[in-house]
Amino acid sequence: MAAVEKVLIIGGGIGGLSTAISLRRADIEVDLVEINKAGNVCHVGIVMQGNAIRAMAALGIAERCVAAGFSCDGMTFEDLHGRVLADFRGVRLAGPALPSDLGLSGPALRDVLTETARALGARIRLGVTFSEIVPTEAAVHVSFTDGASAAYDLVVGADGVNSQTRAAMFGAPPAPHFTGQGVWRYTVPRPSDIHRPFLVKGIPGGSAGFIPLSDDTGNVLLVQSEPGNPQFPADRLAELFRARLATCTGVLAKLRGQIIDSRQVIYRPLHSIFMPAPWYRGRVLLIGDAAHAMTPHLGQGAAQAMEDAVVLGELLAGAAPLPDRLETFMARRYERCKLVYEASIQVGEWEQHPTPDANPACLRARIAGVYARPI
Repeated sequence: MAAVEKVLIIGGGIGGLSTAISLRRADIEVDLVEINKAGNVCHVGIVMQGNAIRAMAALGIAERCVAAGFSCDGMTFEDLHGRVLADFRGVRLAGPALPSDLGLSGPALRDVLTETARALGARIRLGVTFSEIVPTEAAVHVSFTDGASAAYDLVVGADGVNSQTRAAMFGAPPAPHFTGQGVWRYTVPRPSDIHRPFLVKGIPGGSAGFIPLSDDTGNVLLVQSEPGNPQFPADRLAELFRARLATCTGVLAKLRGQIIDSRQVIYRPLHSIFMPAPWYRGRVLLIGDAAHAMTPHLGQGAAQAMEDAVVLGELLAGAAPLPDRLETFMARRYERCKLVYEASIQVGEWEQHPTPDANPACLRARIAGVYARPI
């Protein structure tokens, strides 16, 4: 009998749904619970770089994601007035038939992941989470908020930066911390002459930019210092977002004027955490943001969660004892995620506290070499 035949995934975001797909392709029975009745998704733009597209290909969803998004090649770095500072070309890590980079909206990705997971036989329950987790040597016994209960060979906590699985199973590990910055996003029509993401440097305490998401839409984004982690009036978010882009005179100046509806502004203070090894206790494992929530400076949060899913599916399909497979998971994921996490944090620190030796472009290039390596 296989050591792992039935798995519970807690959390229905990118990491959780990707894991459901990966495990079902390994012929493992999957239950997934997500506390949000509408599913765990944020209406924001995501830049999927080559390693994320490679993970999508391994999950069998790359073509559908490409069809739902906007294919592009790399990214341009500009100054406040639209002058090009640097031009980074992408690498086709998933092969010549797939793009090097992809802009994709959160809802579009969620739909592909959910539909694929359900089609493969994953049982997904929304508006439900665990009420109690009781691990034993042979299984994990879980009670749910809807009154159901079941036993599993493995529980995967994919419930984000504020993971309740982590709190329940790991006691008092390092708590998520506010990085000093917040991220602002707003969806606008895509200008017909913008075919790739661009990032604007020179914003005090941060950077701004634009991500094409489809033929018709794109995301204006801003990451900036927000001292004291303030709370903003909901009816003033559009006004405050525009004010933070006031120094821009390039393309962002034109896009800035389209930020008019505060209800459509998505603002989130940036919190991060990196769990010490191991990310598992017995038969309970943390993945994605529950284990390594990183800032968006390198566009790698979703990619690293999807890589977690691919590696876990590959390992659980094997025949080694579960502790050995979880140790192998850590060996393949820990240092890689740590390098990307630390580089993301460093870029944010340089934005807030510039130093003479700060070189974000060099750091980005070096870390791109890290995540280009096979997983």
